[in-house]
Amino acid sequence: MGLPLRMDNIHAPTVPAGPSSRPLTNGNAKHLSFAELQSKKEDLEAELKALSGVLDSHGVNMETPLTTADGFPRADIDVAQIRTTRARIIHLKNDYKDLMNVIEKHLHEHFASLQDTDDVAPTSTSRAEMLGDSIPVTLEEPFAKVNSVVANSPAESAGLKPGDEIRNFGYVNKGNHDGLKKVAECVQGNEGQRILVKVSRPTDSSRRQELQLNLTPRRDWGGRGLLGCHILPL
Repeated sequence: MGLPLRMDNIHAPTVPAGPSSRPLTNGNAKHLSFAELQSKKEDLEAELKALSGVLDSHGVNMETPLTTADGFPRADIDVAQIRTTRARIIHLKNDYKDLMNVIEKHLHEHFASLQDTDDVAPTSTSRAEMLGDSIPVTLEEPFAKVNSVVANSPAESAGLKPGDEIRNFGYVNKGNHDGLKKVAECVQGNEGQRILVKVSRPTDSSRRQELQLNLTPRRDWGGRGLLGCHILPL
């Protein structure tokens, strides 16, 4: 009988933890506006929260051993998913650190430029004020459409309606939805917690109504799934 196969590196992420999982933007983050930087910051925070929820659903954290005492993979948890999730968290934390450095640099440059002018600047301006809602945020392109909504469902309670086009679903957008797989991941990782959903709704006129809805996935609403709606990719 051969020796048991040991997996000493099973705790390691499936993807090497580099300085960043992907570029922060399609271009250079330094050239983004404060509002765009804040939007990306919120997206990263939301995705990290959802991934943390995935680990919580398995009853593990970033340090929980994934092997038994004799070195075999644990059979009571999904080791592959946990390793992938941990790797993603590591990368996103690196992205977040890089993004915060860019934001800090923008703020320093902004205040320096104010000092070089004759304009009267506020005596103290917080980061929240600099990155707040007073700065218009560029709308992202829709990536999905609500096909149907079940009565008395979480989706209906949130205000979703058939025909709504989804611009953002928590941290998910057109650039990262991966065939709506990330929407499912966001829902599973935020069960019982509010998800900000930005939708564009057609009206009787030629204009569209831009809405921000709070959707809370839950199982106890009396129907199938956590949302009670059917979403199709655009």
